[in-house]
Amino acid sequence: MAHSESEQSSDQQRKKELDPLVLERCRDLVGSKFPWDINRALELALLKTFCLPSISGLLHKTGEFEKRPRKRYDDTALIVAELVRLGPDSPQGQAVIQRLNQIHGNYSIPQTDFVYVLSGFVAEPIHWIEKYGWRALQPLEQETLFKFWDHVGSLMNIEQRPRSLREVMQLNQHANHQLFGYAESNQRVADATVTMLLAPWPAPLHPWLRSLVCSLLEPETLQSLNWPLASCWQQQAAHVALRWRSFILSGIHRVMPPKRRRFYSERPTASYGKHFHLEQIGPPSMLSSLNTARGED
Repeated sequence: MAHSESEQSSDQQRKKELDPLVLERCRDLVGSKFPWDINRALELALLKTFCLPSISGLLHKTGEFEKRPRKRYDDTALIVAELVRLGPDSPQGQAVIQRLNQIHGNYSIPQTDFVYVLSGFVAEPIHWIEKYGWRALQPLEQETLFKFWDHVGSLMNIEQRPRSLREVMQLNQHANHQLFGYAESNQRVADATVTMLLAPWPAPLHPWLRSLVCSLLEPETLQSLNWPLASCWQQQAAHVALRWRSFILSGIHRVMPPKRRRFYSERPTASYGKHFHLEQIGPPSMLSSLNTARGED
């Protein structure tokens, strides 16, 4: 896609640096104000990426989500958390971006797939928090999410990404309604992911929890994954429970506004325990070459 000189100049500026105020606002959103909500929203965004057969087909081919779903999930969550915590322009953040680009460079991935995944990091938290957050995101906060992930997209050389929040939201909705389609790989990868997410819970609760997940997804998503539509009472029960949570938190936060930041990467993970190193991130079959390439930089 060709861009005008002004767009190219804008891209170069975004690649130079991210506004420190944008980074701080994003850290507040992810680390203190809405950490639980954003994690849940990004889990739904992850499931929706499997509705594009081009994405699920590649993931099924690599086998990472089916053989090692926990590691693949933790790797993604750790990368996201570290980019926000460290800032994508810091030396450590640049190393994370480099790692991400090296991993993706081993596959032939269309720009359209990168763009859709990037849009989910913006659109899904906005939608989720609007429905279930203890308050809706303010326009400035929505713009903060867009600017942060747009900057990350520029560092990943995603040239076809939308250039405004409105365009991101429109693209995401268009893909959800027009580009989703069933493939066997969709269901295989999604089933493995949900099984992993439910593993810490007692087995008798798994059928109910699976229904809960389905109740949070739109019909076009469920159809693309070949998952059953949740019953009306299940959808209503999930909605009421999450709204009650938001009501209670709203009252608490009026008295005690959330201040302490804590990111996913600062918590123990099932894959790595209390601490992890960037050299551990990525498919096991690639780790040797990835770490050799990093050592040569």
